[in-house]
Amino acid sequence: MPTLVDVSHQITDGMTTSPGLPAPAVEEAGSGAESAPGTGDTGGRVSLVGATGTYVEMPAHRYRDGADLADLDLERVADLPGLVVDATDRHPIDARLVENLDVRDRAVLLRTGWDRHWRTDAYADPDHPYLEEAAAKLLVEGGAALVGIDSVGVDRTAPASEGARPSLGLLLSAGIPVVRHLRALELLPSDGFRFHAVPAKVRGMAAFPVRAFAVTG
Repeated sequence: MPTLVDVSHQITDGMTTSPGLPAPAVEEAGSGAESAPGTGDTGGRVSLVGATGTYVEMPAHRYRDGADLADLDLERVADLPGLVVDATDRHPIDARLVENLDVRDRAVLLRTGWDRHWRTDAYADPDHPYLEEAAAKLLVEGGAALVGIDSVGVDRTAPASEGARPSLGLLLSAGIPVVRHLRALELLPSDGFRFHAVPAKVRGMAAFPVRAFAVTG
């Protein structure tokens, strides 16, 4: 019997994903006492920036002519054969960890364990786990379909590197979506599962939350 494993964070009113970004506002509309059962306004409203919770980044995030969410092929984010790379205690994630892996057409998920710090001051530490540029280049050359990480992102965010995103640039320029802020990757096998991380089809947006999950068994 297949098992569904949720590897995304929930979005709650006022939560922090990254310091400096606006917090989401979640408003659930009431049905109204005067409404007949099942006919009230229960749609609610959510106001958020695209980079909220567990989200996917598209090439348009870095490149003016890059694909946005509306251009996203489902083959890039749905029903992908998955591969978990154990990068625990590998800080940064260097090329040696991925150089001998078959990543072609697969969702490559980098497990660092950093999600244990989610929504704490430690999570945003500039010294968080990240992917070295040489390792990103190998993933591009190997034909990865998607890259995900359970950390702040695939690049270092220390002050000295502010504005420089070499790994993200390499992946996005190759058309590889990047999923940030995954969680619970330790619940997945190293391979033998299918991965899904589909965002809403919004024209003009380059990043958006996803419900990321794996199908195992």
